Amino acid sequence: MVTLKEKTARGLLWGAVSNGAQQVLNLLFGIALARLLNDTDYGMVGMLTIFTATAGTLQESGFTAALANRKEVRHADYNAVFWFSLLMGAGMYILLFFLSPLIADFYGDQRLTPLARYVFLGFLIASTGTAHHAYLFRNLMVKQKAMAQVPALIISGAAGVAMAWAGMSYWGIATQTLVYIALTNLAYWRLSSWRPTLQWDFHPLREMFGFSSRLLVTNLFTQVSNNLLSALLGRFFTPGAVGQYTQSAKWNTMGYSFVSGMISSVAQPVLTEASDARSHQLKVLRKMQRFAAFLSFPAMLGLALTAEELIVIAITDKWLPCVPILQTLCLWGAFVPIITLYTNLIISKGWSGIYMWNTIVLSLTQIVLLIVCHSHGIQVMVTCFVCVNIGWLSVWHHFVKRVVGLTLWMAAKDILPFALIALGTTLLAWYATQDIGNIYLRFIGKVAAGAAGYMAVMWFSRAKIFKDCISFIINRKNKQWRE
Repeated sequence: MVTLKEKTARGLLWGAVSNGAQQVLNLLFGIALARLLNDTDYGMVGMLTIFTATAGTLQESGFTAALANRKEVRHADYNAVFWFSLLMGAGMYILLFFLSPLIADFYGDQRLTPLARYVFLGFLIASTGTAHHAYLFRNLMVKQKAMAQVPALIISGAAGVAMAWAGMSYWGIATQTLVYIALTNLAYWRLSSWRPTLQWDFHPLREMFGFSSRLLVTNLFTQVSNNLLSALLGRFFTPGAVGQYTQSAKWNTMGYSFVSGMISSVAQPVLTEASDARSHQLKVLRKMQRFAAFLSFPAMLGLALTAEELIVIAITDKWLPCVPILQTLCLWGAFVPIITLYTNLIISKGWSGIYMWNTIVLSLTQIVLLIVCHSHGIQVMVTCFVCVNIGWLSVWHHFVKRVVGLTLWMAAKDILPFALIALGTTLLAWYATQDIGNIYLRFIGKVAAGAAGYMAVMWFSRAKIFKDCISFIINRKNKQWRE
């Protein structure tokens, strides 16, 4: 019988493979598109993100997490979610199809009307795979999700670059997203053993609605919060400003998604399975927290360290204005995997109400601050956004402490050593390379000095999480050779 520890390790391994491959592919295709397109092209699609994200959240309605949180799930549960999601997706698309001219009027750009109607097809297509994705997620089928996402990313990326090369500007970015969604959902159907039936019974939704409805409201506010900057920049500034922010946010997301994606792929199911014993759940949480901090802080501080060289080398100096924005976002990105872990724990305990109200207050705080400070420019708005999100980690911790007894001292012991070591090695790498004139050599020098310094400290300090990762990789390799 496979133990919880083995399930977690396998899930994290396949999460690392999947997210690592996806970030590399996103990087390569992102470089190609950024070289072919300009900030206005990215801004055109970026201004619509808040609408697609909100509609997508409504059609999913929190039922993926609700299904994962149930001890037993029947066919009728998946079937009800499938038909609900499909009907909701179709209804939202029809509504936004007719509202597209008003969206274009809001931003003062009539080109957005046909583009919006095209982009909004994404959440309609996604609605056909909500139940299948929930099935894979609940059963920790991370390998199967990787098999669906990576090929879809390759094909969709190639389609987007080809259209951009042909001079179709922002239509290439929009098509890339649609092709990815379509292929991913098609693969979910192929890799999932569950199939819908023509039984229109929505009674199972009532049993999950108390939990899922709070998640729905929470996710709506989260999407509004995450995409608020793009919407406000589009309203108060130019599409080019939105494009600069969108490009910065994209690189930041690629940085932290590798770790947070691994955590998200296993955290809620694993923490739910370990919920019978509080001490066991605390032990699992702390180990995952150390793992997240061990990877996240050096990755994100390293991205901030090399941001200028990376942007110029990868997508040319026309994108230099996004460097300070990216460096600021990286500070928040370092904490995202920790926040992801905390919120997954709260959800796994069924505390969706606390998760909901906490997120609502955070989102409203962000909205007020961003509107107040918009007259001071983009950099100030981004800085306020980052400070609020990092500061809110203390609020999430308060509820985590109530759930499993994680004290502030425990969290500090798990997180701060990795954060301080990563900060120290990053500063040393910056100091050691600041006199290197050649941008390529400076970039290589920063990466090499930062990585070598961090790994050396981990090795000589005998960090347990570092030793566990090395042992797992070696044992996995030896097992494959024996097989």
